[in-house]
Amino acid sequence: MEKRPYSDIKKWLNAAQTITEALPFMRRYTDKVVLIKYGGHAMGDAKLAEIFAKDIVLLRQIGCHPVVVHGGGPQIGDMLGRLKVKSEFIDGLRVTDATTVEIVEMVLCGTINKQVVTAINRAGGSAVGISGKDGNLIQARKLRRTRKDVESNIEKILDLGFVGEPRHVNPRVLTNMLNTGIIPVIAPIGVGLNGETFNINADTAAGAVASALRAERLLMMTDVPGVLDKEGNLISQISVDELEALRQDGTISGGMIPKLETCVSAVKDGVGAAVILDGRQPHAMLLEIFTDRGIGTLITPANGVV
Repeated sequence: MEKRPYSDIKKWLNAAQTITEALPFMRRYTDKVVLIKYGGHAMGDAKLAEIFAKDIVLLRQIGCHPVVVHGGGPQIGDMLGRLKVKSEFIDGLRVTDATTVEIVEMVLCGTINKQVVTAINRAGGSAVGISGKDGNLIQARKLRRTRKDVESNIEKILDLGFVGEPRHVNPRVLTNMLNTGIIPVIAPIGVGLNGETFNINADTAAGAVASALRAERLLMMTDVPGVLDKEGNLISQISVDELEALRQDGTISGGMIPKLETCVSAVKDGVGAAVILDGRQPHAMLLEIFTDRGIGTLITPANGVV
């Protein structure tokens, strides 16, 4: 005679209920591309990194096509410090001279990229790491920023060195990988017309790649729950038009602005919808994609239909 505690049966009943609720969403994302921007605390925490890798593999196993673009700002800063290379920021962007860009490429394309790839492969996936230079994936140009001089009121061009922005994304190398079941892991390094190496903000790179692939979702993993209203409540869904109103009244400010600009641009360029979600939350991607309400802020087209 075999016996088991009733609590075990109840646990499996709860699991079955969860699977039943998630199944319609799994079907929705079959053969769809989901672009995940991976960075922040989720990348630096070993346990969260392991959970992230397993979740990426699960997305692939249910028929979704995950594509990962990762950042690495803190790791770059640590390496620059160890090598005693001074670095400064202008408007949140790291000034990248010839020496710095070599270190940036080494850290992003070498250390971090391979760590992410190895974690996904250990979790049972088939991931391959590439940079924006491979296959001319991300063709870039020098990023130009201006700042108004307070005394003269004249706009001055800021020289950020080898900081770039996507000029064109060639998705063919990615579609070839996706068609064979490979999970691409992309380091945000671009190539210029003359072969220059450009350091590209990971959020910007993720948005550009998502647009080129016409992704169903762009998931921006951050260290905040999402977009909050003035009372600190999470805004679960908002259209691109409504976002502009929140920016005008000051509800949205600071570092959230460039992230949302990337999301809005991607949605306008054909991405189904974009999400700002908390990467510190275990299984954040699964909770967002496979539940009715999600856990982050969903940015939709102007008509709000997704």
